[in-house]
Amino acid sequence: MQVLLGVIFHFIGGFASGSFYMPYKKVKQWNWESYWIIGGLFSWLIVPPLAAYLTIPGFVEIIKATPIDTIKYTLFFGVLWGFGGLTYGLGVRYLGMSLGNSVVLGFCSAFGALVPSIYYNFNPTQGKTTFNELIGTTWGRIVLVGVLICLLGIYLSGKAGMMKEKEMTEIEKQKSVAEFNLVKGLVVAIFSGIMSACFNFGIEAGKPMAEAAVAHGLNPLFQNNVIYVILLWGGLATNFIWCFILNTKNKSFGNYTNKETPLLKNYLLSALAGTTWFLQFFFYGMGESKLGNGASSWILHMAFIILVANMWGIVLKEWKGVSKKTKATITLGIATIILSVLVVGYGNSLK
Repeated sequence: MQVLLGVIFHFIGGFASGSFYMPYKKVKQWNWESYWIIGGLFSWLIVPPLAAYLTIPGFVEIIKATPIDTIKYTLFFGVLWGFGGLTYGLGVRYLGMSLGNSVVLGFCSAFGALVPSIYYNFNPTQGKTTFNELIGTTWGRIVLVGVLICLLGIYLSGKAGMMKEKEMTEIEKQKSVAEFNLVKGLVVAIFSGIMSACFNFGIEAGKPMAEAAVAHGLNPLFQNNVIYVILLWGGLATNFIWCFILNTKNKSFGNYTNKETPLLKNYLLSALAGTTWFLQFFFYGMGESKLGNGASSWILHMAFIILVANMWGIVLKEWKGVSKKTKATITLGIATIILSVLVVGYGNSLK
């Protein structure tokens, strides 16, 4: 039952992540950097401490009592994760939506799921899964097989996207991948995938704060919420600096006060997008507390994001007009990702 609840929580988190950008699409007459940072203020500064306040009374005292090294490493990984989010868009720009997303999420899945267990191999910590455990136990090997199946599903989804791009008209193709550069795109996308995985590293680095919350008798279901307060400051710093630079370069500071634009609506939509984005990790923490395995939680999170994103693509008719072969490939990709979720969940149930 605990495993089932964990999977359900991860699905809700994946749905939030796969859907958060939808409100941004309704923002009118604002530059990207303007609505991105307004949403980001809710994602990384406003909502996390509010969530911690509601679920972990006394979270400020827990943070104050945390060793400075734990705070520094959690914040450091947050900054690195921020670079991953920023370069994600650049990878998609050079490779196109399908290939760019596949490379970024593929590396993010693999690194985010496996590196923490490798780290705990060299720094054993009670209650943490080591890589030796993963490869040396039946349940661990099943989890690793689930990771590989998920990467196969990501590959198939990306292949379907590339097939779709080939079936587009030349004009549409130029619009979507006008700056296509395979070498540059792969370098940027790999960097983005690795840096994005640093969010999971940050969660692992901040675990002493979560453990302190549980030790104080607070609900283990929400233990990660105290970590997010610190971790997301790092992401805020990276994104705030970059958006400030873009506001300056594009002279878009006027977006925030221009009454000729739908100001209130734009602010509300950006706030909704930012809040929805945070909910992915709110439920991620709940799912991880039920599964008790960072590798499994991370791969489930990535898998559900991809599934939900593809569902939105179908709803928005992004696959309308493509060949039956392309539709069959994307269907197979989604089915493979679903299979990976089942395999990882089964592996955890044996633990």
